[in-house]
Amino acid sequence: MSVAVEHIATDQPPDDAKARDLDYGWQPGNRIELLENGEAYFPAVFEAMRQAQREILLETFILFEDKVGHELQGILIEAAQRGVKVIVSLDGFGCGELSPAFLGELAEAGVTVQMFDPAAKIVGIRTNWFRRLHRKIVVVDAAVGFIGGINFSADHLADFGPEAKQDYAVQVSGPAVADLHHFALAQSGRQVRTRRGWRRRQQRPSVWPTHTDDGLVRLIYRDNLQHRDDIEEAYIHALSKAQKRVVIANAYFFPGYRLLREIRNAARRGVQVQLIMQGQPDVLLAKLAARMLYDYLLKDGVVIHEYCQRPLHGKVALVDDDWSTVGSSNLDPLSLSLNLEANVLIRDHAFNQQLYQSLETLARNHCQTMPEKRKPRLWLWRLTVGFLVFHVMRHFPALTGWLPAHRPRLKPFESQAHEH
Repeated sequence: MSVAVEHIATDQPPDDAKARDLDYGWQPGNRIELLENGEAYFPAVFEAMRQAQREILLETFILFEDKVGHELQGILIEAAQRGVKVIVSLDGFGCGELSPAFLGELAEAGVTVQMFDPAAKIVGIRTNWFRRLHRKIVVVDAAVGFIGGINFSADHLADFGPEAKQDYAVQVSGPAVADLHHFALAQSGRQVRTRRGWRRRQQRPSVWPTHTDDGLVRLIYRDNLQHRDDIEEAYIHALSKAQKRVVIANAYFFPGYRLLREIRNAARRGVQVQLIMQGQPDVLLAKLAARMLYDYLLKDGVVIHEYCQRPLHGKVALVDDDWSTVGSSNLDPLSLSLNLEANVLIRDHAFNQQLYQSLETLARNHCQTMPEKRKPRLWLWRLTVGFLVFHVMRHFPALTGWLPAHRPRLKPFESQAHEH
């Protein structure tokens, strides 16, 4: 039997002008719940899907055919069969090992399955390594939204073992869900009905609102068109405003000089700055790259922790007592210069304190702290290697643009049949 699976062939936005160059402002009156690891995330998102009446929109970088993936598949099939519109957007690299049978069962039940930038293997090797759909977003009935760094895979659960990931997401209820819904629907290629009062903003809204009411949420995202540096700029602006404390927990840390400078400057003016990095990385290069920056930051008073209990996969940060961000974006060249990412900015005292307590517990009980004054051996060699690695990593996104696989495709959608 032949089933249709749509393939999104490019990171170009839909043709609908209202869906291009989206900017979202601060939305007040939201309820935000921190979801730590799969133990909190999966029950919350699965229950919301089970209660869906009209629509489920899902984007994820990774979906595996393990116990989490099969549970998700069953929930989506059941929802589609009872008449819920279900649109699932998957990354062609992160989900490249999904079987035609798994995808076919979803499509046969009425689930719309979309694959971002799929590519056939060449001599058994996947070629679509870069410019990934890295977002993790779920919106149910335009009433509740989930966003963060957690994929649909069993390695986000503690019973996976030593390689289980430490990660974060948020559940949002309130006016900001309309922005999440509008964004997810537009990115799925569907026609977006402009809600009353919606206007395309000519100037990007401030990443730091003038009023400080709790429950403020703003969606920000990164694409390869008009929003290439929105997430990075949000970090830079928040760091420049910091007066008391900064905590950044990030799996892959290798930002550009401007962001590094703001981290250093915050510490220099007396802000308590803590970074939580990977001590047990799932990608060794990530740890080696981050350590190239340690000396630069330590000498100005930045406190650096390495989380050693299991791989850190989080992408979260907080500034002072009420600003936080949670999402899919790492602070490395892939996320800041190539991938399609999405975060939420949050102004809420209670949420900020909850996130701070979680990260503080992590740093205190499960991390090793890098010494403030290190006297590395072979310092000249380290300096030379660090200089070369830094500049190769920073120019890496531009170099990948020369690869044929990254030439923009004019036609955003293709259809392809999978035999089942």
